[in-house]
Amino acid sequence: MEPIKFSPEEKAVIINRIRDWFAEERDEEMGPLPAEMLLNFFSEEIGGYFYNRGLQDAQALLAKRMEDLNDEFYGMERRTGLR
Repeated sequence: MEPIKFSPEEKAVIINRIRDWFAEERDEEMGPLPAEMLLNFFSEEIGGYFYNRGLQDAQALLAKRMEDLNDEFYGMERRTGLR
């Protein structure tokens, strides 16, 4: 599996959000480098859990949609001597 990568724009937004969170919730100033290191840690060590959950959610949604589609196909069947 490829590592989770963000565009430079996404990375800048995420780093600013991390810094803002630390300032607001912990009343601590965090520089851009430590925030980037924290982002890298979460991406590399914990990001897979979030990624897998997203895949599971997508699979469940797709399975539900396929079931609904199958029901619609069944509803379109014409009566024959077999049914």
